[in-house]
Amino acid sequence: MSMKGMQDSQVLSFNEQIIAEFRENEGRCGGRFEGNPMLLMTMTGARSGRQITNPLTCHHHGDDYIVMASAGGHERHPSWYFNIIANPGVTLEVGTETFAATAVVLEGDERSEAFDAMCEAMPRFGDYQDSVEREIPIIALRRIG
Repeated sequence: MSMKGMQDSQVLSFNEQIIAEFRENEGRCGGRFEGNPMLLMTMTGARSGRQITNPLTCHHHGDDYIVMASAGGHERHPSWYFNIIANPGVTLEVGTETFAATAVVLEGDERSEAFDAMCEAMPRFGDYQDSVEREIPIIALRRIG
């Protein structure tokens, strides 16, 4: 299932199912996410100010967790991207661990290195970039403390 073409209510329902499965299985999900490294990122909504949790495929790169604002190859950035731009302080759930982190949008060589590492580990992410005209943002999630 691709996020492309889904209505907001469908995305929310889809995410709620993944979040529940993640939490019930110590950070693991099956089906199309079997074996995917995943995390849950809770952030503050840019407009609503409410806490929002999104499941994201990630890549562990150095001390950071790297996520890609691919929106499954959609032509627009996902809404969570705008939330972390407005409020970069997030809470991450990785496996059974929960901790505070800061979201940093990578640029230049740092972006290229993280993008290449993520695409090497999960080639479909390169396909997402190839399918859109926008440069897909690459975000480092850096543990606080």
